[in-house]
Amino acid sequence: MAAIPAEWKATRAPYPITAPNRMLFNSREFILLFLPIVLSLFLWLWKQGHARTAVNSLTVASLVFYGWWNPAYVVLIGSSIVANFTLTRVMTHRTARGHRCTGILTLGLVFNLALLAYFKYASFLVDTVNMLAGTRIEWTRVTLPLAISFFTFQQISFLVDLWRRGCPSYNFERYAAYVTFFPHEIAGPIVRHHELIPQFELDPWRDGFWERMARGLTLFAIGLVKKVFFADPLAGVVDPIFADAAKTATLGAVDAWVGAVGFAWQIYFDFSAYTDMALGVALLFGYRLPINFDRPYRSTSIRELWQHWHMTLSRFLRDYLFIPLATSRWLPQPRFLGMLITMFLAGLWHGASWTFAAWGLFQGIGLATYTAIDRRFQWKLPAWLGWALTMIFWFESSPLFRSDSFGTAMTFWRVMHIGGTDTDAVTAGGLALIAAAGVIAIFGPSSQTVACERLQPRWTAAAAVGAAVFAALFRAWGDVEQEFIYFQF
Repeated sequence: MAAIPAEWKATRAPYPITAPNRMLFNSREFILLFLPIVLSLFLWLWKQGHARTAVNSLTVASLVFYGWWNPAYVVLIGSSIVANFTLTRVMTHRTARGHRCTGILTLGLVFNLALLAYFKYASFLVDTVNMLAGTRIEWTRVTLPLAISFFTFQQISFLVDLWRRGCPSYNFERYAAYVTFFPHEIAGPIVRHHELIPQFELDPWRDGFWERMARGLTLFAIGLVKKVFFADPLAGVVDPIFADAAKTATLGAVDAWVGAVGFAWQIYFDFSAYTDMALGVALLFGYRLPINFDRPYRSTSIRELWQHWHMTLSRFLRDYLFIPLATSRWLPQPRFLGMLITMFLAGLWHGASWTFAAWGLFQGIGLATYTAIDRRFQWKLPAWLGWALTMIFWFESSPLFRSDSFGTAMTFWRVMHIGGTDTDAVTAGGLALIAAAGVIAIFGPSSQTVACERLQPRWTAAAAVGAAVFAALFRAWGDVEQEFIYFQF
């Protein structure tokens, strides 16, 4: 196989990233210090009748949470909040006078996207220009701030909603709390204003307090178990495979398929674990955040899978990007071209790398192809066959998402389809872990079903949750806590 030019290699860090200076949900600092202190203070302030101060304390705590990694970036998120809130106030004032405010919306979009482009894509764009034009443009690389993709999308959605149909008038304190609320601040879910801001008026001590606490702790425990007992051990199986493929461009056939399938399981357990923990922590404060995963690996089509995977991102892309493109009068075949553009940009959102962009385009082609066949022939495949084809497609895309270069991804595809070396390094324990993770991901109930529907107020349930948390903490704290994959996006 021809060598891949060095310029085409991705400019992102390998998985997983360890970050002892970041306050992770699975860290000692968060579980034993930050969360108990913030929650106790919040509940006490509400009990004393200081509702406004209680919500403001969440904003301060969230900024501490965000600044734990790098205090300098508190200025970044703070400036973004002030600028966007100012634009919303101007837009609200002018709309009341009958103005359309398209110019203000455009200014807000340019500001937010320029901020995102500078911190996330400037180096990538300069490298691409140097590669294509043969130039040697110098660029001082900047560290990607935590959560910039998430809080940027969140504020864009607010501006567009305000421009389209108007929004309630929120004061600055509530708006800042909405953007910074620490459970969803770093890696989502992407929350819309009407889903959270009205909840800041709710008394956490209202009826159902202990039920919410129990269900919130259960969700947090489920997420912690997913992270510690599945996502991180799966990384231990998958990472060496991808590292060997990048280093030697050789793989055993079993290793290639284990790497592709194992990473599909890993990213599901890792990201859904973060979501479970985020939703669980929010519930402790009395707030409900939108669900982000609903058993995606039981889907019988690629379209259904994306309807159940990272659901808040999918609906953001649908409402703010795909629908405007699909209804455009300027694009040929707007529905299908809209899918390709949307998923291409979704790939770039995941990271400043051409491998991510290609992965997004791969997903877009899959969605467009499925939609075209479904509309033309209206086939009703047996559920098992639709599921099998969907999962094969997803496994095929895994190496492209995980690899740090096209060369590594091509190595995986070549070995997966035409074979590789005779030796395989995967152990029986690794295969057993892959199998167990697959059974749970495909056949297991969703975390929401377990925590919010099936959980009954019995001492046995409380004991099971407590035992799970203790076991996870005991297992995790012997090593450096592993960062969640989506923290880098």
